[in-house]
Amino acid sequence: METRSFAVVRALVYRRLFRGFAGVFAVLWVVAPGPAARPAEAAPQRQAAAADEEGLRSLFASENREIHTPERVVAVTFNAAWNDAGLEPVLDELARRRAPATFFLTGDFADRYPQVVRRIAAAGHGLGNHSYSHPYFRDLTATGRRDEVRAADRALRTAGAGGALTPFFRFPYSETSPAHITEVNALGFADIEFTTDTNGWMGTQGGMTVDRAVSRALDALRPGAILQMHVGAREGGTEVLDAQALPLILDAISARGYRVIDLRALLTAPPAPTTLGPVP
Repeated sequence: METRSFAVVRALVYRRLFRGFAGVFAVLWVVAPGPAARPAEAAPQRQAAAADEEGLRSLFASENREIHTPERVVAVTFNAAWNDAGLEPVLDELARRRAPATFFLTGDFADRYPQVVRRIAAAGHGLGNHSYSHPYFRDLTATGRRDEVRAADRALRTAGAGGALTPFFRFPYSETSPAHITEVNALGFADIEFTTDTNGWMGTQGGMTVDRAVSRALDALRPGAILQMHVGAREGGTEVLDAQALPLILDAISARGYRVIDLRALLTAPPAPTTLGPVP
């Protein structure tokens, strides 16, 4: 079983990580910055750290398939396990829109594509844990499940995730259970699933099209929705429908009066959501 000391150390690491992230987040994503902070004040820093820990713990004991908010905001997320096909157009589109996203990577992917981990981090997006080898967790022992989470965390850190690393975990195949969520929480991670998957990962060989992927995203659009897409192509394939669908999805999100927010905002006091920027 997980030792108390390990959980405490991890909690302290994430507390320090997201204390530093708060300042970076304000520069990268907030459209209208507020008054300059007074660096000499220690009390606001303690309050921010408390907010980070409180925000993380508020996500425990739940599979978190949506953000609880009445605001017309959505979060965009991507999974990656196969390869990096489609990554560049996805990052380019997000950059043009000034839209944040969170990428859930397997540890195996991070080991094979460390440059991708650093590229995502350098672009200012969040990085989440998607297990090491993408197994069915129901087929593993409790020790095996913990090893999967820890190994992925090590791989992401070794690849250079740095301050982009979040305490977010997404189960392979979105196969969750209360007991498994409790295990993940004990390791210091909150489970973040999704409201809908575009199913673009299935490709045309699986009966999907760009239009169908877009429709699945828009059919689930509501305040606090979390959209799941994928980068990478199946073995022997090159097409990434989600990379093609992303511009259309972001256009529709904006046209319907929604804004894209960064999932990392769940760890701090609610920030001003990001408005999609103009496309040159």
